[in-house]
Amino acid sequence: MNFTFLVVVLLTALAFVGVVIALSRAISPRSYNVQKFEAYECGIPTRSKSWMQFRVGYYLFAILFLMFDVETAFLFPWAVVMQDLGPQGLVSILFFFIILVLGLAYAWRKGALEWK
Repeated sequence: MNFTFLVVVLLTALAFVGVVIALSRAISPRSYNVQKFEAYECGIPTRSKSWMQFRVGYYLFAILFLMFDVETAFLFPWAVVMQDLGPQGLVSILFFFIILVLGLAYAWRKGALEWK
């Protein structure tokens, strides 16, 4: 691949993104209202500072949920072509499950699955 062609493609992409961002800022409607800049919390107005710290356990729980959810989604394509893969496919999915179970056991041992 030609280096000049790569540079031209990258510069064109950056220029396109810049034009689109500038155009959207130029033609988008603006509304400066005090209520617009308030934090939205289920329709209830906030009474104190909106910025508060959350325990890291909530984020860890969410990341673990997403991780296991995505890994479960990977099982569907494997199940569709399971017969075509043969024993090598079975060994690879068993390895996948072993890593998945070890990750779950580690999270459970560290107390990441306990909701406090």
